[in-house]
Amino acid sequence: MRTLFLVVLYTGLCCSGSNQESIDTLMNNVLVLRVSDGEGSIVYVPLTCGEAYENQPVFWKKNGEVQPALQGNQVKVLVEEMDGGNYTCYLGPEGEYLNHTVILIQLEPDNRTVILEEKSPEEGHIHCAAPNYKGSFHCAWTKTSSRSNAAVLLVKAERHLENISCELNADGSGVYCQDASCPYKEEQHRIFLTIYIHSNARLEAYTKAFYLREIVRPAKLPNLHSSDGKAFSWDYPDSWEKPCTFFGLQYQVKVVHSGHSCHSEQHIVMDTIVEKTFVVNVKARKYVFCVRAQDKHTSGPFSPWSHCIVTKQQVEC
Repeated sequence: MRTLFLVVLYTGLCCSGSNQESIDTLMNNVLVLRVSDGEGSIVYVPLTCGEAYENQPVFWKKNGEVQPALQGNQVKVLVEEMDGGNYTCYLGPEGEYLNHTVILIQLEPDNRTVILEEKSPEEGHIHCAAPNYKGSFHCAWTKTSSRSNAAVLLVKAERHLENISCELNADGSGVYCQDASCPYKEEQHRIFLTIYIHSNARLEAYTKAFYLREIVRPAKLPNLHSSDGKAFSWDYPDSWEKPCTFFGLQYQVKVVHSGHSCHSEQHIVMDTIVEKTFVVNVKARKYVFCVRAQDKHTSGPFSPWSHCIVTKQQVEC
């Protein structure tokens, strides 16, 4: 596809009001018009089909509809409020496709996000997790019900000016990334992840910054078992980094009443240990034993709970 020549200088453009607008190229064939308020905004955006078509009978369509007022290689298109779109240039009214430009609108300076749901005030709109320190991590988000048709346009990830390779999930609800940093190297710089997502002509950018150590969450502990309902043992997750002496784990163990979940705040016993074994010393004959892990050096996120249900007759893990 030919490179689209875009005029991004704003000097001399017609606009209304005192709002400040800017026009930037986000990626090939995509212009972003940033306005301080979508209501009442009127901006003329200059477009060029391409230098090779300067003396050609160029016609333009917006979202597939012919625009009689737009003819010639260089045109100015009127963008009112949030009315962007896909502008395509052709050789003649029904002639050969030549090029296209998508104009998206982003509200500034606060970005005014309505496309993604906020997971929590602390976490923001994007949740990221990693199973170990090998550099692979996954980030996910949830679209609001009113913007379920929104699509991810671009994902950027970098650490200290080095790009990180990412691959979007098939359904557009998350992204898998692979950082090439050595797992034994101390993290001095955060990872910055930016998701550009649009709903019709509305564009929103979501950014999350984090150290890998802040999102590393061990997998669920495997092989939890007990032969007598008192002494319990388990193994390191297969996905956890080795050697275990360098990437050490600590464990939170909890004993809750029979019929309660591991998330219950009404516990009989709760302790933090570094061994992969624990002996329950309680009078109760029926209870639930729970255990989960976290990186003992960073006290980061816990793994999901593993549990055993203990009754008078059996132990079910």
